[in-house]
Amino acid sequence: MVDTKTPGDKTLSVPTKTLTLKPRVETGTVRQSFSHGRTKQVVVEKRGKRRVGGDGPATEAAPHVPEPVVAKPAPPPVKAPLSRPAPPPAPPRSNSGVVLRTLTEDERSARASALADAKVRDIEERRLAEEEAKRRNSKEGIEQAEREAAEARRKAEEERHRADEEAKRKAELEAKKRFGEAEAKAAATATAAARAAAAPPARAPGVAADASDEDEGPRQIRRGPGGVARPATPPKTTAKPAPAKQRGRLTLVTALTADDVRERSIASFRRRTQRLKGHASNEPKEKLIREVVIPEAINIQELANRMSERAVDVIRLLMKQGAMHKITDVIDADTAQLIAEELGHTVKRVAASDVEEGLFDAVDDSTDVEPRSPVVTVMGHVDHGKTSLLDALRHANVVSGEAGGITQHIGAYQVTSPESGKKITFIDTPGHAAFTAMRARGAKVTDIVILVVAADDGVMPQTIEAINHAKAAKVPMIVAINKIDKPDAKADRVRTELLQYEVQVESLGGDVVDVEVSAKNKTNLDKLLEMIALQAEILDLKTNVERPAEGTVIEAKLDRGRGPVATVLVQRGTLRVGDIIVAGAEMGRVRALINDQGVTIDEAGPSVPVEVLGFNGPPEAGDRMAVVENEARARQVTSYRAHQKRENAAASISGMRGSLEQMMSQLKTSGRKEFPLIVKADVQGSLEAILGSLEKLGTDEVAARILHAGVGGISESDVTLAEGFNAVILGFSVRANKEAAAAAKRNGIEIRYYNIIYDLVDDIKAAMSGLLAPTLRETMLGNAQILEVFNISKVGKVAGCRVTDGTVERGANVRLIRDNVVVHEGKLSTLKRFKDEVKEVASGQECGMAFESYGDMRAGDVIECYRVETIQRSL
Repeated sequence: MVDTKTPGDKTLSVPTKTLTLKPRVETGTVRQSFSHGRTKQVVVEKRGKRRVGGDGPATEAAPHVPEPVVAKPAPPPVKAPLSRPAPPPAPPRSNSGVVLRTLTEDERSARASALADAKVRDIEERRLAEEEAKRRNSKEGIEQAEREAAEARRKAEEERHRADEEAKRKAELEAKKRFGEAEAKAAATATAAARAAAAPPARAPGVAADASDEDEGPRQIRRGPGGVARPATPPKTTAKPAPAKQRGRLTLVTALTADDVRERSIASFRRRTQRLKGHASNEPKEKLIREVVIPEAINIQELANRMSERAVDVIRLLMKQGAMHKITDVIDADTAQLIAEELGHTVKRVAASDVEEGLFDAVDDSTDVEPRSPVVTVMGHVDHGKTSLLDALRHANVVSGEAGGITQHIGAYQVTSPESGKKITFIDTPGHAAFTAMRARGAKVTDIVILVVAADDGVMPQTIEAINHAKAAKVPMIVAINKIDKPDAKADRVRTELLQYEVQVESLGGDVVDVEVSAKNKTNLDKLLEMIALQAEILDLKTNVERPAEGTVIEAKLDRGRGPVATVLVQRGTLRVGDIIVAGAEMGRVRALINDQGVTIDEAGPSVPVEVLGFNGPPEAGDRMAVVENEARARQVTSYRAHQKRENAAASISGMRGSLEQMMSQLKTSGRKEFPLIVKADVQGSLEAILGSLEKLGTDEVAARILHAGVGGISESDVTLAEGFNAVILGFSVRANKEAAAAAKRNGIEIRYYNIIYDLVDDIKAAMSGLLAPTLRETMLGNAQILEVFNISKVGKVAGCRVTDGTVERGANVRLIRDNVVVHEGKLSTLKRFKDEVKEVASGQECGMAFESYGDMRAGDVIECYRVETIQRSL
């Protein structure tokens, strides 16, 4: 309310408009439409311009405010110009003549500040709107350019298609000219009509050219009000525009809401053009010549894929050769090679054994070789002093640790020569007949063989075997005539006996060195070492030390605390801790190396025997050991060898099994009995010797059946297996653990322990002999002739006989012979002389006889009396 004064000094209250800084805003709602039928209702506000001084005329000009206002200070006072002072303004009046109250200075400053802020906000909103318009126009320009490029590509495709059609028509016309002028004229008329139809219509005078006829240049952009860019409007044409082609992805909504039918795609036009040109005809393809890798066996599908041929073509070739196959059939490498060469490919044959290539026997560079120690194997007959001789050389006492005083394990040691200081590797082999395989292994890995012969015993069977092993290995031999300290020693007799086996010593004009030694008194041991060093110098033993190690497994065992342990003789290179090794079907990483003195070492060079820890399982004695580069190669080699081992075992079992009819016929004809056994030994060599000895015990009637054989102690699984087959468990230098012993006692399974191979073989031989059927032997007692046959009641027929030769005994076996034909065989039930039962009747006396359950006796028949004796057989 504003207080006013009238001429009558009356005060009136006049209602005025409320002062506010908010702009006038008009609101409304607008509904927006989106794709897929979606809509949205939004609120739209329309802001009006602000005015200073209300509805009446402004009484005072608003102070000038600069545009970029940072703060809100009070506006400076407006100074009057340097002219004549203006008269004071008249007080403002309303329409009704009421004088209005003038705004104070503070109110004017606050209103000016509010107006300045509003103007700054308007400028910022206008700037943001212009930037948004520019961004929208640039996006529309890019989309327009993309649409124009797509339209240009479509027109180019249509022009290319039109040119292809024209070329085809020309080719058809040229082809028709060969058959006559009439046809040529008709073809020309058709071509002219087609060209007239394809030509664009002529433009009428004054009609603007179509936009498609103009050259495509840069499109001019016009600026609208406010600086907003918009594309120039194309000139109008009188031609009726064609309906725009539907673009974008075909979805369910667009397919249902489309008004026209979709046109053919460009890919469809291309395919049609290619068919018309004949590109899809059966043209000969270029032959691809490949190098086909063919393994030992391959199926037809895989072979076709490797040749890039169809499998039906391969099957067709096989049918031409008379073989009917399916696509999944497996063919051998020879057939696959014939097919591949028939189809023009080159063949590369590979085998599964190729994984072992380069594993052994790599050639060393002659410049990198160094001298190595000789490997000497001591061989000879049992109890000829081989181990005692080595003990004398090593200053050790190995003999005391052997059961029964005989060597049953192969051993490897190193001895330093006292004169030269060089090391010599000795391999001690057992002399028992069962350890033939051990002696053969020792001969294979050795450089020199020392043949130990006792001077008081001479050449024995295992001595002859050792000579044959040395000759087979083609290694030099040194004869050591031991036990010359005995009174009955005859060294010359040994030399003479060796001549029978083509071993001629130097004293008899030969080339074999012989030394007379005594292991007990240590006589001539230095001379023996000197001869070994001389022979090694002649051989000139050298090898490469820095190459990966190769060697041979001399012995292997399963230690309860250390796991699989293999005694390996390194032959080439250097074996180090951490190397990945392969031996037979077993692999592993070297965890520790222990020499013959029991000392742990980090590496072992050539000719050094060591115990290797780290195998996954105990390898077979005699397997070759090699170091490989990584575990992948080791797994390839071991998997291949394990597969070969399983196949060989399966082949042997399948050969033994046969069909059910064959098994039954074999049981009927042979009746062979089996003695089931489970054998556990301490080392592989002993186990091999035991199995070989048990196999030799078998005959056509009885044989030892080895259910399981392994290295290590007797476990519960062995007892369980023995219980299922009622077998006997044999432990050689091993014992059963507590649980296995309790299970065997509970189930009644017999476990036998042995330390000497003689005792084991003899016990099994005696047990197998008990399975043999005894031999029945007939012993003739005498003959009697029937003189008369009497029929006695309650007794039956009784023959009155006279004994012609020998004696007749009651209860003996008899035969009734009539006309030299045996009519009956049985036993005597009654033998009487006069009325008394007698035990026997001598020759020339008469007696009465009756048979058991037989009464068809006639006068003149001959009774033959005999006894059957049972004789127990043995192997």
